[in-house]
Amino acid sequence: MNITYRLGELFCGPGGIALGAKWASTISNPTDRRITHAWATDYDKDTCKTYSRNICGAENSKSVIHDDIRKLKIERLEKISAIDALAFGFPCNDFSVVGEQKGIDGVFGPLYQYGINVLKHFQPQWFLAENVGGLRNSNDGQAFQNILRDMSQAGYDVVPHLYKFEKYGVPQARHRIIIVGMRKDLSVKFKVPSPLPFADADVSCRNAIENPPISADAENNELTNQSETVVKRLKHIKPGENAFTADLPEDLQLNVKGAKISQIYKRLEPTKPAYTITGSGGGGTHVYHWKEDRALTNRERARLQTFPDDFVFCGSKENQRKQIGMALRP
Repeated sequence: MNITYRLGELFCGPGGIALGAKWASTISNPTDRRITHAWATDYDKDTCKTYSRNICGAENSKSVIHDDIRKLKIERLEKISAIDALAFGFPCNDFSVVGEQKGIDGVFGPLYQYGINVLKHFQPQWFLAENVGGLRNSNDGQAFQNILRDMSQAGYDVVPHLYKFEKYGVPQARHRIIIVGMRKDLSVKFKVPSPLPFADADVSCRNAIENPPISADAENNELTNQSETVVKRLKHIKPGENAFTADLPEDLQLNVKGAKISQIYKRLEPTKPAYTITGSGGGGTHVYHWKEDRALTNRERARLQTFPDDFVFCGSKENQRKQIGMALRP
């Protein structure tokens, strides 16, 4: 007996969830369960091309819609396919501790509601939603409770959990809330998976980047042209240090007032998981090699996000970096 779950995605990104879904299957005689792509949507054109190329096999698949979710009609999705499952990593900008934390009151905070609308319309058997750990405390915790309430009222038993991905074999200290919902009439319970099978996994960033070596002709592996000042600054920064904790000469110190973000010009520690890879831009945020005086390539960042080397990111170099940082780990 074969059971296939057709997966729809909102805010799909480059395809981290979709790739994980393609890899996932549960075989327990006599039932073989698999997840297949039904449709996906994202607001960024290059991100949609990346998803289409790697998940659908063509850069302009008709099942991948480039559109603003606020303008997208559900009926357009319905014409493509019904779904048995939904995934949505709704935008985290207003919930992140790095941002202004406007939560539900921000521009991006209310966008989770579009996921609720799709749940009500399609009534898939299950869903997976993802966001930053700061979601728990946004709007004094009220935003998180509102979201869980809306998911429950849409007809789902929900199980939220803060996952520390380095405990699940990912070479990166990335902590995210994943909410899994099972439709109430199915009487199926979801249980948070144990990290014990990964207890002995080598999650060091050096192992992820160097084993096996990245091919010389690998896609998305161009080096960044570092300025002379950046190279000089990195020579004074030891693994694990950043621009504010390193002993820098006065002429190489950053003139920063207010909050000093710890990831600015921070070198990786080779024996530990990487710190969180982000999609943000700006000087000093590109993640820096533990030994070489340079930022990581996009392919190296992709490895820390567990994307295989044959997963090709489309668009400009900066757009590729943004896609990689915003993606969920496959």
